[in-house]
Amino acid sequence: MNTTTSPRSRICVSVADRSIDAALATARAAEALADVIEVRLDSLAEPAVRPFVEGLTKPLLFTNRAAWEGGTWQGEESARVDLLVEAVAAGATYVDIELRAEAEQRQRLLAAVQGTACQCIVSWHDFKVTASAQGLGKVFQEMYRSGAHIGKIVTTARDFRDVLRVLNLQDEAAEMDFPLIAFCMGPVGVVSRVATCALGGYMTYAAPDGGGGTAPGQLPITTLRTLLEELGHGD
Repeated sequence: MNTTTSPRSRICVSVADRSIDAALATARAAEALADVIEVRLDSLAEPAVRPFVEGLTKPLLFTNRAAWEGGTWQGEESARVDLLVEAVAAGATYVDIELRAEAEQRQRLLAAVQGTACQCIVSWHDFKVTASAQGLGKVFQEMYRSGAHIGKIVTTARDFRDVLRVLNLQDEAAEMDFPLIAFCMGPVGVVSRVATCALGGYMTYAAPDGGGGTAPGQLPITTLRTLLEELGHGD
C-alpha cells in the first residue's frame, strides 16, 4: 500500500471546534492557505462527516482521536472507527487511525480504504517524551508493516537531540519509499514543524489563525506558510 513521497510538504490546518457551524467557519477561513483541512471529529459535540465534505473545497483529513492518544473520544472503538469508515465512503482524501488502535479496527479501516482515492495515515503520538533512536525505529518498522499509506510519528521534545532523532526518521523513510509525517510537539519542537518540510516530510500541521491548536507547539497557518515561503518551501 505504500506510495511515493511528494516533493513538496503539505500544510494541514487542524480544526477542533465543538459545533459543526463553528468548525466550518474556521475551516473556510483557513482554506486559502491550507493544503489540507483536518476535521477533528472527536472534538465535535455531534460528530458528522457530510457537512464538511459538502461545505469545503480543500482535501479533507478526518481524525477521530481516542482519549488514550490525546483526543477526546471516550466511546466504543467500533463507533469511533464507524465515523472514519463513513468519511472514506463520503470522499475524504485522508483518514487517520492510531498504530495503537485495536488491530481489528485498524484493519477494518484499511479494508474500507482499498479501491478508493482515500489514503490511510497510521499515527503514533507521545505527549510526554521522545523515545530512543532504537525505540523510534521499532515504531517506524511496525508502522511500515501496518499497511499504512502514510505514517505519522509525533513526540514531545525536551531538547534538540530529541528533535534530531525524530527528524532523522525521514532518512529511513526515504530509503524505504514510505511517506512519513514526523516532527515534535512542545516549545522545543516548534522548529521541527518547519524543518520537516525541508527534509521530505509528507505533511506538517498548523493551527487556525486566531484559534487554538490541537497539539502543543502548533504555529498559526499564516505564520507557518510565511516561514516556509521565506525558506523557499512554499508554492
